[in-house]
Amino acid sequence: MRCLELFSGCGGLAKGLELAGFNHSHFVEFDKHACNTLRKNYGDDLVFEGDVRDFNFRSIGDVDIVAGGPPCQPFSLGGKHKANDDSRDMFPYAIKAIETLTPKAFVFENVKGLLRESFSEYFEYVILRLSFPKLKIKKDEEWRAHLNRLKKIKLSSYKGVTYDVYFKLINAADYGVPQTRERVFIVGIRSDLRKVWKFPNPTHSEDKLLWDKFVTYEYWKRHDLKFKPTVEEIKIADMLKNKYGIFPPDDLAWLTLRDILCKIPDPKSKYNTIQDHIFKDGAKVYAGHNGSHFDSPSKTIKAGGHGVPGGENMIRFDDGSVRYLTTFESKLVQTFPSDFVISGAWGESMRQIGNAVPVTLAHTIGKQLFNLLKF
Repeated sequence: MRCLELFSGCGGLAKGLELAGFNHSHFVEFDKHACNTLRKNYGDDLVFEGDVRDFNFRSIGDVDIVAGGPPCQPFSLGGKHKANDDSRDMFPYAIKAIETLTPKAFVFENVKGLLRESFSEYFEYVILRLSFPKLKIKKDEEWRAHLNRLKKIKLSSYKGVTYDVYFKLINAADYGVPQTRERVFIVGIRSDLRKVWKFPNPTHSEDKLLWDKFVTYEYWKRHDLKFKPTVEEIKIADMLKNKYGIFPPDDLAWLTLRDILCKIPDPKSKYNTIQDHIFKDGAKVYAGHNGSHFDSPSKTIKAGGHGVPGGENMIRFDDGSVRYLTTFESKLVQTFPSDFVISGAWGESMRQIGNAVPVTLAHTIGKQLFNLLKF
């Protein structure tokens, strides 16, 4: 099945969909550094470097799905919160792709801020436009007027293609990603296919990690570490035993930084031969930025403003010391394959990685979508 990817970034969603069985038709991406990354991993022919507004959707033939991550800055909790009034809002062009290509399905990812109350009216507008992509906005029509027309639409008189649209706020840690990262996924299935989409059930949980740490000590045994619980940790264990009894939670444990990085040499070690595992100096703790504890999932890997990664992209060790994640470590936190090439220096690479969809999560959603459309 062929997939067109818009706003591809460095290819986290793309890699996950590829692993799920989809074949990429084209990548449409504006950022030159992300395009260089895509070329290094997928070759030159598939990459359209430029504005999505200049891409000819009719030139690529049929595709089965359209996927991508429309720029999130208009909706980011750390952004300016201008939503549809932000020139970086690319949802209208994602909708144009659906209108033009009428794929079997689509999947879009965006930040949690998209669901904030102040954006609720515009989010409703996005969902309705995706549901009825052929009901175009008129020349000089204000979007709220278009929203009112969409609300009043009657299926008996609407002749265009329709989509059943679903959305959900998902924490990547619940699906085996060693990172607490909440993102909104929007999935649409073309209505004439008569298929019902269900988001995959979570496979991992924080309770199971805490159980392994503080009830059975299995986590520490697995890493060959001695452990003596604090008073607070004993209280957590008692709370879990009251909640679950003698049987542990059914899920797998959230993955921690130690789980995925423990076998990697220190970036300053003479035994380190990993090309993109390079020590970056200057990590400091300051108000609101204290890094991610080594025995917890990473906090959200951030792209940062103006191309500079946020201060949260650090590991915090038991002795209180911190250091920046290397590019290689950040790739693993975002569950990229270790041999996936990220183009650019540390700051630029971290910005790309921070904007990416975790590959494992993309694979999980992509596999469910692939299997639904296959039959």
